[in-house]
Amino acid sequence: MDLSVEIAGIELDNPIMPAAGPITGNPNVIKRVAEQGVGCIVTKTVSTVAAEVAKPSVARLPSGILNCEKWAEEPPSKWIEDYYPEIVKGVEGPIIVSLGYKPDQLRELIPDVEKFADAFELSSHYLGRNPEPIREIAATATDLTDKPVLIKLSPHVPSLQEFAQAAVDGGASGIVAINSLGPGLQVDLETMDSPLGSEDGYGWLSGPPIKPIALRAVNEIYNAVDVPVIGVGGISTAKDLLEFVAAGATATQMLSAALSDGAGKYREILEDLPPELSKLGVERVKDLVGAYKKIN
Repeated sequence: MDLSVEIAGIELDNPIMPAAGPITGNPNVIKRVAEQGVGCIVTKTVSTVAAEVAKPSVARLPSGILNCEKWAEEPPSKWIEDYYPEIVKGVEGPIIVSLGYKPDQLRELIPDVEKFADAFELSSHYLGRNPEPIREIAATATDLTDKPVLIKLSPHVPSLQEFAQAAVDGGASGIVAINSLGPGLQVDLETMDSPLGSEDGYGWLSGPPIKPIALRAVNEIYNAVDVPVIGVGGISTAKDLLEFVAAGATATQMLSAALSDGAGKYREILEDLPPELSKLGVERVKDLVGAYKKIN
């Protein structure tokens, strides 16, 4: 059974990787994830200043995760001097470095970070209606590096197809979809408070509840642009992963299930992929990409 895939010229042994977030926030945790056999590593998003994150920042719901996480809580100097070198030393597979969020920040970060990256994932968190800032982010990055640039899109934009095309027009080599949904709220009736430490108690929803939205987003983008799509949002089983592949994802990311169940969730899914593919009569996972076709 062949689980290998290719993203913008980068060969991956399999189509699962962590999403940028708490589970890839330092070298020790990243090492535990890498030991599960994931196809590559995606580091937590780094920006030009350290994030101030309210605690608690993650709440486990009956289904899914609510979080008020931001980007990395360490300054870029800590990542450049300590974390990235240790990650490169300890990880055998490809490393996708996640950065944010605006062109001027990318101009400051990419020259110092490029030597650690096989590719970049740019998280814009852009919620506006004009796709031009997405094109500008992609264009800025591709002017600064020859490494592949992947743009992560929010599900809240008015047209995923239009925004994906803007990213490609700016030079993006791939699209990552989707970011978490929200903001949302969970109420504890005993305390009349939120489980999150954010000022208003609001957070962003990820995990199984957003999977149908993420699948639709991946399929829309797959049908709009001619670059690989990395699907993320609600994967917790090998079958979930293959649904994303069938919808058009060349590879996938998972975070919430690993937060809930531990890093071993990645290995569990990898072990379950071959029998799930056998049920479908598929020998190569790449042959399933985009197999979904809506019947009118």
